[in-house]
Amino acid sequence: MIDPTRYPRLSRISTPADLRRFDEDQLVAVAEELRAYLIESVGKSGGHFAAGLGVIELTVALHYLYDTPVDQLVWDVGHQTYPHKILTGRRDSIHTVKQKDGVAPFPKREESEYDTFGVGHSSTSISAALGMAIANQARGDKRRAVAVIGDGAMTAGMAFEALAHAGGMDDEPNVLVILNDNNMSISEAVGGLTKMLGRATASRTFNALREGGKKILGDKRHSPPARFVKRWEEQWKGMFVPSTAFEQMGFHYTGPIDGHDLPRLLSTLRNLRDAKGPQLLHIMTTKGKGYEPAEGDQIGYHAVGPFDPSKGLPTKAAPKKPTYTDVFSDWLCDAAAAEPLLLGITPAMREGSGLVRFSREYPQRYFDVAIAEQHAVTLAAGMATQGSKPVVAIYSTFLQRAYDQLVHDVATQNLDVLFAIDRAGVVGPDGATHAGNLDLSYLRCVPNMVVMAPADEAECRQMLSTGLAFKGPAAVRYPRGSGTGVAAGTDLSTLPIGKAQLRVSGHKLAILAFGACVPFAETVGRELGLSVVNMRFIKPLDRQMLLELASSHEGFITVEDNVVAGGAGSAVAELLNAEGVLRPILQLGLPDAYQHHASREDLLAEAGIDAAGIRAAILKRWPQLAAQPPLTAAG
Repeated sequence: MIDPTRYPRLSRISTPADLRRFDEDQLVAVAEELRAYLIESVGKSGGHFAAGLGVIELTVALHYLYDTPVDQLVWDVGHQTYPHKILTGRRDSIHTVKQKDGVAPFPKREESEYDTFGVGHSSTSISAALGMAIANQARGDKRRAVAVIGDGAMTAGMAFEALAHAGGMDDEPNVLVILNDNNMSISEAVGGLTKMLGRATASRTFNALREGGKKILGDKRHSPPARFVKRWEEQWKGMFVPSTAFEQMGFHYTGPIDGHDLPRLLSTLRNLRDAKGPQLLHIMTTKGKGYEPAEGDQIGYHAVGPFDPSKGLPTKAAPKKPTYTDVFSDWLCDAAAAEPLLLGITPAMREGSGLVRFSREYPQRYFDVAIAEQHAVTLAAGMATQGSKPVVAIYSTFLQRAYDQLVHDVATQNLDVLFAIDRAGVVGPDGATHAGNLDLSYLRCVPNMVVMAPADEAECRQMLSTGLAFKGPAAVRYPRGSGTGVAAGTDLSTLPIGKAQLRVSGHKLAILAFGACVPFAETVGRELGLSVVNMRFIKPLDRQMLLELASSHEGFITVEDNVVAGGAGSAVAELLNAEGVLRPILQLGLPDAYQHHASREDLLAEAGIDAAGIRAAILKRWPQLAAQPPLTAAG
């Protein structure tokens, strides 16, 4: 529970209605308490941190001036919503964020009526808020819609699609877009838009001229004098504010203003609250504001584990085992040294996808395209047409956003692009929006694709080399975190395409395991005396080994950290059916449901694809195996 002696104002705020009972001159003190409480809470729990510190004043101002949840706030990405959650009924449970049965790490409609739209992926807020505004206006509902977009999310094409739609409508929607400009994504923001926004400056003279002209001529676009003034305004404003693109798209642009100046924020938002038509407010903020270590290391404090706020983040010790991301990072630099045509691409995930070292060692061959997954994939396709060897480093869940480009631009043309897919399968605390549960299903149905999943770190490196050498589109999908501790090595050896590996030679049944599930399957196979195969390839499958096993075994168990529907187990069933082989198949994998946020270990156990779950499922189907003697280590 919150300590009312330390937080005398915040302790009285359970909902935004409580906040609105304060006099306006007390709001700066409320913001100070909210910032201190966020630092204390995330210090205990860990979670997204620096982005929330940057929107303290904005969050207070929005909930104070708007009648939430009747008025609808749509937060982009969700990194910055912890202050929002604290003010909307989750103050005393915010320390449970990301934990099993705790507060969700991103806005979630099922959790709170104040979370008007579920997010996790970026650049959706303007589309969602515009949809709300259109629907509300169609039925005469006067509630307001506000989109808060920041942390680099304006660099994605989807945001501009929404801006173009909103600004071009004849029946102008009443929607406010707040651009929270902090020059950051997870790492530094990049691209032409970032440069343009950096040149923007406020002009009180210009805004005064514009508002005075509206009083004289009105603000109707269909009035000839007003249309003339509008065109004049767009040209004249270019002398004051270079970022006129928003105006030319049909938005009334205000700003930029200091997003930490709470009185000015309140004054500006009060003026915009009842303004008609599409409005864009540009605010300048500092990621990590109010906590000096976070202001000085905005990347390091983007998301944190528990820490002592009085000391800052502890010095990170070297991990006992390299993560799969580390394996990819080392491989990419080694492969680049051997292959001068290799180019590395990331959609704004340099740190998360392991491209920091590559960006430093090969800056001319490194491309951060900002939060633009679709562009990243088609960019790679264009590179491949000219003989380059592009490697797209991307999270599984983010590749979903570029699926058409993967299919249409890469696979249809059979182009030589390697996808290094991180965070595949069960991810854990970030919840359903970041779970890579679908990639085997959506990749294996694409013609020309080779799809691989490593059982350990050494195999991950070999598969990356295999995919780079393959003439056509290839994907290596690997999980978050560390593997079994197998040394990855330093060579660039490859694997034969479509060949599986028999790990345990048993009898009666064969467990066909894919990727991260292989160690669990191997443990169970030895205990129950079953054969275990590290399948390695989801596409193409090892047809020869499967038919040989079918001739000597009574049935199969497939195990994958992907949804069962359309996944690797389905591929096995399809192959056997096509060959006329009738064998019982028990398909184990992730459920046909979105998993909640919890640890990776908890989610694997809930899905029944850890060792205990695999054993229990097999014995339920074949109870006679309970008396089977275990295999020796040499089995």
